[in-house]
Amino acid sequence: MKKRSRIVAFLLLLVMFGSLIGATTNPILKDVRLGLDLQGGFEVLYEVQPLKEGQKITEDVVADTASALSDRVDVLGVSEPIIQVESNNRIRVQLAGVEDQESARELLSTQANLTFRDADDNLLLDGTDLKEGKAKANFGQTGNPVVTLEMKDPDKFGKVTSEVAAKRPENVMVIWLDFVEGVDSFKEEAMKEKPKFISAPYVSQTINSSNVEISGSFTVEETKHLAGILNAGALPVHLEEIYSTSVGAQFGAQALEKTVLAGIVGISLIFIFMLIYYRVPGFVAVVTLSIYIYLILLVFTRINGVLTLPGIAALMLGVGMAVDANILTYERIREELRVGKSVKTSFAGGAKSAFTAILDANLTTLIAAIALFIFGTSSVKGFAILLIISILVSFLTAVWGSRVFLGLLVNSGLLDGKTGLFGISKKKVHAPEEGLDTLDLTTKFDWFEFVQTRKKFYVISAVLLISGVIVLGIFKLNLGIDFSSGTRVEILSDKPLTTEEISKTLEEVGHPSSEIVISGETNNIGVVRYKDEFKQETINKLKADLAAHYGADPNVSTVSPTVGKELAKNAFKALLFAGLGILIYIALRFEWRMGVATIIGLVHDVFFMVAVFSITRLEVDITFIAALLTIVGYSINDTIVTFDRIRENMHKLGKIDNANALADIVNKSLRQTLGRSVNTVLTVIFVVVALIALGAEAIRPFSIALLVGLIAGTYSSIFISAQIWFDLKKKQLQKSGTLKVDTEKKQWGSDEPVV
Repeated sequence: MKKRSRIVAFLLLLVMFGSLIGATTNPILKDVRLGLDLQGGFEVLYEVQPLKEGQKITEDVVADTASALSDRVDVLGVSEPIIQVESNNRIRVQLAGVEDQESARELLSTQANLTFRDADDNLLLDGTDLKEGKAKANFGQTGNPVVTLEMKDPDKFGKVTSEVAAKRPENVMVIWLDFVEGVDSFKEEAMKEKPKFISAPYVSQTINSSNVEISGSFTVEETKHLAGILNAGALPVHLEEIYSTSVGAQFGAQALEKTVLAGIVGISLIFIFMLIYYRVPGFVAVVTLSIYIYLILLVFTRINGVLTLPGIAALMLGVGMAVDANILTYERIREELRVGKSVKTSFAGGAKSAFTAILDANLTTLIAAIALFIFGTSSVKGFAILLIISILVSFLTAVWGSRVFLGLLVNSGLLDGKTGLFGISKKKVHAPEEGLDTLDLTTKFDWFEFVQTRKKFYVISAVLLISGVIVLGIFKLNLGIDFSSGTRVEILSDKPLTTEEISKTLEEVGHPSSEIVISGETNNIGVVRYKDEFKQETINKLKADLAAHYGADPNVSTVSPTVGKELAKNAFKALLFAGLGILIYIALRFEWRMGVATIIGLVHDVFFMVAVFSITRLEVDITFIAALLTIVGYSINDTIVTFDRIRENMHKLGKIDNANALADIVNKSLRQTLGRSVNTVLTVIFVVVALIALGAEAIRPFSIALLVGLIAGTYSSIFISAQIWFDLKKKQLQKSGTLKVDTEKKQWGSDEPVV
């Protein structure tokens, strides 16, 4: 009865989770906030600068400015805008889904101080004379759109209108919208701004009223816009754009559709692989991975996160990483089964043995993700948040969830004696009486001597790295505007583009460029680079001209030299702190030599990625740093699994008194973990290849960087890191006098002894 009840419990859990996911997934998806790269919109980073000489920029001033910007955004009706204060003197504004980007940017940055002047340009009244929040878009007596205002002091307005009425024939009151009212001459850049003419009504008599009506050649939208600006009030500072990015709605919709498709394909390939290779445990992995994806979306919406293109990539990578824990556990269970243990004993032993390696691998990846979050910006921060959530949730589902589901089936007795349901043929199962230990099992790789051939791989890596240094010295990196500053324009067309055609169009609109790259599946995307940082007015005109020509709003990003240097510095800090954090953790959990060997392997991987990007001339932007840190966190997993097995083998062997015994431990550990290393990296490669082949063009360099890093990371984990530890450990034992030279066993392919 107990056995049957466990099967019933397993089926009930499947039905319960299936029903829950099926009933609530759509509402959850509707609550997901899409970033501007998925629905269009723009992001601006303002540096807060003094409006007048002597003005101090304090935290309170910046906070007040952010509040004023928030009031202005409310006028636009943008749902859930993001306005954040950064570095004490900067404000980042993200408006996803806003349609009229030109008006929105003008609304944010204009000083919005309405002034009333006479014909001689003498200031009569300004925005301080208006009642706050009383500007309204309305209609005049003739039905034309007007803006109505309320004055604080009707008597003052009466006196002013009386003076203007007396100046015949020049009895006009000119109304201006001053963009930078009050800026002193030390702000040369700000002084280039000109006030905007609103209207110039004739005043024939004294007006003793608090109600003022401004009429002119307005449209309804213009009156709403003007009223909104006036109600938001004047900004207490000058805002300098130092970074901006603008994404057209068509780009966003296309990126979302393509990347979601890539995600479905990549994750489906993982599911198929797990089912074919691991059979029943693979089915359990598919169940827990489905729950994992559901929980990720649920948690992300509950913390009000914003999903971006890198965020979708993080979710997909999270699936590949989550399945790693399943693979580590299942491989351990399969080893226990192969030595002739029962299914129940194998399940308990395998789960216990795999736990420490899973914990260490997840924590090191978490260290890299935290470094990325601390030093990342904007969409990269979103990537880091999703990566952190993925690591935590995957640990819950892949470790605890898998044990619950698989444990119910194992303890029901349904799988007893059926090793084929675990993907193991009976030919590979040893009899219990043989008394074999899992560490004594043969592998497919017993023919290969990893330690004895290490110098050959050292040479191969050295040649590749030296070649990379030479190539890097000659060609440098193709730095994107994130690091080099300037302006980047992406043109989307419904037909194939050519460099010549785009060049001609850019000359016609007054912005020629020699840096034009054609991309996209049908060559329908043109990427244009400029060394100069375009101002807001230039961007608005360029976008309008290109949209009129190609029928879709282009993406335009600008980065100032200041921000470019800061991004580069933060990228270096992120890599440095991630590396130090991982080194310290491994040194504490294992030993410092393993930490050093791991870091050398990571430096090898990172530099290999940099060299490949230098050779291929792929653009290096901020997402490339996200890829580097992802690989730093991920490629270390295989190394940790190997070191965990080395530690286990050393504990079993006891005292080591010769180099060949030490070499045997390293060789055996690598052979025993190589199969799972291949499987774990293969599942992530499924996702990455799907992103490259089917994902959005904007995320392709990021995906290529991940693929290169995965290959380099697997290589270093197998052929570099453990071997470096061997050399370091051998020197330690030699110095301590506990290591003897064993001349009987020769180096593979040589007549020289190992030592």
